Amino acid sequence: CQCIWVLVVFLVFLFTLIWMYITLILKNDIHNFNEEIFRLLGLWQDWSVVFIIVAAILLSYCSLLMILSMLLVLCAQPLRLHWVHKVLLTFCVVLVSLGIIGLDIKWKIEWAAVVVSLQATSPFLHIGAVFGVSALAWVLAEYFWETKEKVLKSLILLVYILLVCALFVSPIFTTSPCVIKASELPRKPAIIGHRGAPMLAPENTMMSLEKLVESGGKVFETDVMVSWDGIPFLMHDDTLLRTTNIKNVFPFRDHENGTRFTWNELKKLNAGEWFLERNPFGTDGSLTDADRQEVQQQKIPSLEEVINFCKEQNISIIFDLRQPPPDHPYNESFVDITVSTILNTSISEELILWLPDDNREEVMQRAPGFKQIYGRKRLENDTLDAVNLQYTNLSVAEIRSYRQDNVSMNLYVVNKPWLFSHLWCAGVTSVTSNAFHLLKDLNKPIWHLDPDNYLTIWIVADVVALLHIVWAFVLQRKCLQRREEEGIEFSTFQYMNIFLYFPIYLI
Repeated sequence: CQCIWVLVVFLVFLFTLIWMYITLILKNDIHNFNEEIFRLLGLWQDWSVVFIIVAAILLSYCSLLMILSMLLVLCAQPLRLHWVHKVLLTFCVVLVSLGIIGLDIKWKIEWAAVVVSLQATSPFLHIGAVFGVSALAWVLAEYFWETKEKVLKSLILLVYILLVCALFVSPIFTTSPCVIKASELPRKPAIIGHRGAPMLAPENTMMSLEKLVESGGKVFETDVMVSWDGIPFLMHDDTLLRTTNIKNVFPFRDHENGTRFTWNELKKLNAGEWFLERNPFGTDGSLTDADRQEVQQQKIPSLEEVINFCKEQNISIIFDLRQPPPDHPYNESFVDITVSTILNTSISEELILWLPDDNREEVMQRAPGFKQIYGRKRLENDTLDAVNLQYTNLSVAEIRSYRQDNVSMNLYVVNKPWLFSHLWCAGVTSVTSNAFHLLKDLNKPIWHLDPDNYLTIWIVADVVALLHIVWAFVLQRKCLQRREEEGIEFSTFQYMNIFLYFPIYLI
């Protein structure tokens, strides 16, 4: 029974550790989750803070319990878990399980992000796992030498040996693109500003675009809708609720589709106050007083206004184009109106990165200078020049294949340095990011290893871990023999059971 509870404590610790890892990986895409929750509940919250705090509390408790349990085993003392600890362990399992189930139901795509992260961090995870499993040898050796049942001893040893062997050879089956020679490292990916510079100014506003240009950005990514009277304007969400003060101006129309408003109505809305109220990226402290005043004056920009600015600054623009509802007067002509708006500004056509698939052939005839970008993977006989995909949609092998065939790749949305570094090593052409001002300062990936150096580290780590395991089993055997010879049955470490059996003290 004691052996079972030690195993339970260890497995729950491992479960919470995995969940902690997942919550940290989710931070790259958490803004999408925050937006979705707002659309569903009307509540804005940075949920990454909630997830990480809860995960950290669970992991801290399970870590402490595991360490004390292991120490008791090492000192040949019985493990007596108080019922409160058993309840808390069950609570940890239930809470993490609910988190995983919820993630699988509502945000399944993030499992692909976790897979990408495992590939990016595999060398470090391998070394950490090797030393973690080798440290476990002290506890297993204690059980192995103490247990009198030969079948149980053999089973413990067999399972442990298989686990260790699997870890020792795991790098053969896992590769990270950042295990690469410095001379073979691809060029740094270009960075496209996602809705401008949304960490420094309200998304899809002129201020956001200006901040992007000030930071050195050369490509602006945005979203375009067509108003009820045929004016293309910038807006990401279907409704205007999240990024304007529509509740104050049109309180009974806050859930209407943005395309149902005329341009005169849209011009009445403020598109900046929400940024100060909600602080979506936690960057409020970096704003100057002048920035705050400018934020409060932001309006919804028209596409014409944005194109003219791009023309003046000689920067490119790429955008998603939303089709209006079926009863909209421009439901069928929204592409034509958008292209006409662009051409009427006389902007250089090569600055337009055309992403929408609707009526692409007609667009190519009207504006042959537009650079055609495709939002899908290439098919067998495709001759695509450039693709725009989510970063989870292309494997490292596909990225390198596209690169070899001179197909430009833009992957979105990449906010964290670890992910940017991973894609840099893989060889992507560009990424779309909310954090342009942060990623632009990276002069090299946050890590990359020469394959020969990694091979040396791998072999040394495995050899050291193996010697440590052998040492643990030999030393535990000698300790057991000494205890048997001297008849030692009591240790001061018995007092650790006070914590395990009585979880609360009154001092």
